[in-house]
Amino acid sequence: MITVGIVGGTGYTGVELLRLLLRHPNVNVKILTSRTEAGRRVDEMFPSLRGHTDLEFSDLKIEALQKCDVVFFATPHGVAMNHAADLLSAGTKVIDLAADFRLQDLEQFEKWYGLEHACPEILKQSVYGLCELNREKIKQAQVIGNPGCYPTTVQLGLAPLLQASELLLKPESIIIDAKSGVSGAGRKASLGMIYSENADNFKAYGVAGHRHHPEIVEALGHISAHQANFESLIFVPHLVPMIRGMLSTIYVDLTEHAKAVDLQKLYQDFYQGEHFVDVMPAGSSPETRSVRGANQLRIALHQIQANKLIVLVAQDNLVKGAAGQAIQNMNLMFNFSEDAGLQGIGLLP
Repeated sequence: MITVGIVGGTGYTGVELLRLLLRHPNVNVKILTSRTEAGRRVDEMFPSLRGHTDLEFSDLKIEALQKCDVVFFATPHGVAMNHAADLLSAGTKVIDLAADFRLQDLEQFEKWYGLEHACPEILKQSVYGLCELNREKIKQAQVIGNPGCYPTTVQLGLAPLLQASELLLKPESIIIDAKSGVSGAGRKASLGMIYSENADNFKAYGVAGHRHHPEIVEALGHISAHQANFESLIFVPHLVPMIRGMLSTIYVDLTEHAKAVDLQKLYQDFYQGEHFVDVMPAGSSPETRSVRGANQLRIALHQIQANKLIVLVAQDNLVKGAAGQAIQNMNLMFNFSEDAGLQGIGLLP
């Protein structure tokens, strides 16, 4: 049994972490912090947790967090990096759900997040927490940068093509048309997030540039088995009028090498035995509602011409795209079963 702290317990990812961890057989959640709600019972704010926890929100006190085995940061960018050194000095592991430990390129981090990195030496030692592609490093990690939700869909959607013995796609051809529910923007008061602005509406955002673009570019460069430049890929996110769910439609041009490859079999073999990646039958269309509330990512392939491939990827942005993936990382770090606490089935309808 390990003790866990969650910094930032009132946001959507914070409460999703708590919901999942309360069912984990090897975890005791001891601390849940909030700058504004200290002293308030958690189940008063989130009545779905009544009968499942007696926790109260508390102020962030580093001495208390240092007594935990692991601390999750479900906070805005820039918080985790200011506390990581103190926690590591006490032997406490850190899993950050924001961007503090995602990008190794400090120049790109400062450009897109407007912050100077507080602990670049710790950043160098951190591990990018995409479990299916980085499992062995995660097992030894002290600090995890939990991947962004959109980058998770893109990396897992393209990894089998990128890690094949021959380069099967043309990097410059990649177009990512991605859609997310409004919970991806966080739980904060914002005019653009209110019901009357989002209901019966569908819009693109970040078209001129989105902070997940450099994360996708850097990550694809790391996982590709071939020297390739992904800077020119196109990534356009969209906001759809639903609470949770994410669907990325990825368009790629195939190389001549792909003509000799059964791509469906390639994907099935690549993800064989994975707990949380489902390669659907050829021609399928994954639906966001099929993964709602579950730590599941579903992939389907459509080869529409000899040299054109469409990869469809669906996940719950709050679970596999955030809290569930963070717990998957924790399970690996503490040598638990990777699916511990994450066996939930998607909610449908």
